[in-house]
Amino acid sequence: MKRSSPTIRDVAALAGVSHQTVSRVINGIERVNPETREKVEEAIAALGYRPNAIARSMAQGRTCMLACVAPNLTDFTFASIIEGAEGEARKHGYFTLAAAAALDSDFENVIEQLVGHQRIDGIIVISPCLDSYQATIAATIPSVFVSAPHPSGALQTVDIDNYQGGYDATTYLYSLGYRRVGLITGPQQEITSQERSRGYEEAVRAAQETLDADLIAEGDWSATSGYHAFQKIWNYRPQAIFAENDRMAVGVIRAARDAGLSIPEDLAVVGFDDMPLASYFDPSLTTIRQDTEGLGREAVLRLVELLQTPELPGKHTRLATQLVARGSTAPHQRR
Repeated sequence: MKRSSPTIRDVAALAGVSHQTVSRVINGIERVNPETREKVEEAIAALGYRPNAIARSMAQGRTCMLACVAPNLTDFTFASIIEGAEGEARKHGYFTLAAAAALDSDFENVIEQLVGHQRIDGIIVISPCLDSYQATIAATIPSVFVSAPHPSGALQTVDIDNYQGGYDATTYLYSLGYRRVGLITGPQQEITSQERSRGYEEAVRAAQETLDADLIAEGDWSATSGYHAFQKIWNYRPQAIFAENDRMAVGVIRAARDAGLSIPEDLAVVGFDDMPLASYFDPSLTTIRQDTEGLGREAVLRLVELLQTPELPGKHTRLATQLVARGSTAPHQRR
C-alpha cells in the first residue's frame, strides 16, 4: 500500500506542539519562540513535509497569481514576453494569467477588474504607450512595466535597448558601403519607435551623412504599412532600408520585388525583432534580435522582489540587442 504524505498534524505530533503552532511557523508568523520554531522545523525536515501551497497562500492573504496584460496575445513579441514570464513565475511558486487590452483605457479597465476581484498579487504591464497611467496603476497594485523608464524614475521598468538596436542596424548598413540609408519607423507616438529612430539618426550623424526626411516614412508595425512606406521613399532611391520591425521589413521586400528589384543586389533590408520566421524568408532577413523571453523573466524577477520588499526603489533594466546578419544584406556593389 502506498504510504500517505505526512500532514500538518503529523508534524505537530512529532514536535510536541499544536497544529496551529505548526501553521504559524510555516506562514512566518513571529509569535513563536525560537526553541519551538526549531522543533517544528526539525519535524518538518524529518518527515519530509511539504506545506499545501494553496492553503498557505490563503493564510497569507495571497493568491500566488500574477497577471500579464498586453495589447494583444497573438503578436509574437507580446506572446514571447508572456511565455518568458510564465516560466520564471513557476520557479517562484506563482501562476500567471494573461489578458489583452488594445487601448490605454482598456488597460485601466482590465486592471481594475483584476484588482477588484482580488485575483492577483501583482501585475506585469506590457505597453509602449502608458506613461500617463503607470503611476496610477503602480499605486493600486505591485506592478512592473515592460516599457521605457518612467519620467519620475520611481517605478519598476524593464525594456530592450531600442536606441542601441536602431544604431547598430544603421551602422551595419554603412559598414557594408551603403550611403543612402532609409528608415521605416513605427508609430511615432510610441517610445519604442522613438528610441529606434533616435538610434538611426545618431548613426547617420556618426557616419557624417545628412539626415534626409525624404528617406524616412512612418508605418504602423504591419507588413502592409511597410509595403506602402517603401513606395513613398523609393523615388528618392535609398540604397538600403532599416525597418523598425520585421513585419514592416517583409512588406518592404515584397514592395521592392513588385517594383522589379532584387534583394540584396538592388536594395539591402534590415528588420528588428528576429521573429521565428525571419531565417526562413527568401532571402533570409538580417535583423536586430531582442530577448523577448528575457524581458518576461526579468519582469517576474523584479515583481517577486517588489512583492517581498514593497518599498523597493524604482529601477530600470535595459536588455541588450544583437545584430543577426542574413541574406537580405550584402556588401554594396557600386554601379
